[in-house]
Amino acid sequence: MNSVREQWVAYIYGLQDNICAALEMEDGEAKFLEDIWERPEGGGGRTRVMANGRVFEKGGVNISAVSGKVTDAMRSQLKMAASFADKELHWFACGLSLVIHPLNPFVPTVHCNYRMFEMYDLSLGEAGDPAAVVDRWFGGGTDLTPYYLIESDAIHFHRTYKHACEAFDPSFFPAFKQHCDDYFVNTHRANERRGIGGIFYDYQRPSAEKDVDFWMRFGQQCGNAFCDAYIPIVNARKHTPYNESQKHWQEIRRGRYTEFNLVHDRGTLFGLKTNGRIESILMSLPPTVRFEYNYLPTPNSEEDKLLQVCLHPKEWI
Repeated sequence: MNSVREQWVAYIYGLQDNICAALEMEDGEAKFLEDIWERPEGGGGRTRVMANGRVFEKGGVNISAVSGKVTDAMRSQLKMAASFADKELHWFACGLSLVIHPLNPFVPTVHCNYRMFEMYDLSLGEAGDPAAVVDRWFGGGTDLTPYYLIESDAIHFHRTYKHACEAFDPSFFPAFKQHCDDYFVNTHRANERRGIGGIFYDYQRPSAEKDVDFWMRFGQQCGNAFCDAYIPIVNARKHTPYNESQKHWQEIRRGRYTEFNLVHDRGTLFGLKTNGRIESILMSLPPTVRFEYNYLPTPNSEEDKLLQVCLHPKEWI
């Protein structure tokens, strides 16, 4: 039997292939360009990006399996226990991260990330040796950022992940939906969410009740649900007519997306503090954005309807 690490890496590589194939089919024109890279400290990844498609203006579906020595900056970022203070530690992380920015403002932007982290005490064995693992956790989530609120799309998206969660634990969806609503927040803008959420979970460590296999299968279930949650929305909205005013609003909201990713997102900050590959880290940023002084939509407009949901998250199911 392959190690936990090997099983997860194999799954992540396959998930990237499946998602890229589905997105290329939905676009009908653009193809992903592939960039295989190595990280000097250990490991590497496979970045796939598309641009200027018929449906998707910019998108990236990236995977990485990277490792290195635990630095002081990481110890602080991960709030590591004092018991690890004098240990020589190495880490390993593998995951998929995607962001898709559509051309049409009636098609939502989407983000998805599923990952596993391991930490090794080198006094117990080499990095990668199962006997040396002293910490392991899983995390991930998928969230939707529409520019115009179409309630049936919001319901479909959340229902898909509710079904994925309920196959494992009925408490997961309400807890992880709440976590998502509380995480993707521009706190500097009166707690304005960047979108309408989805699910988000982090630092889920195996236990006697929910072991490694449980969390691995749960991550796979959620990763596999991505296409079912997102592709039907794209298909239904990609031909909706739009005008310059609606495109302008899309770029205003993309500015909020950019603010969150650069100011608050833990994945971005972790990548920067671990000498991550900057092109892969910043591929999440949209191609065009607007930052206009004190911009507010017209009250009771369709744009304002979206903003109010970002300020006051809803229970969609």
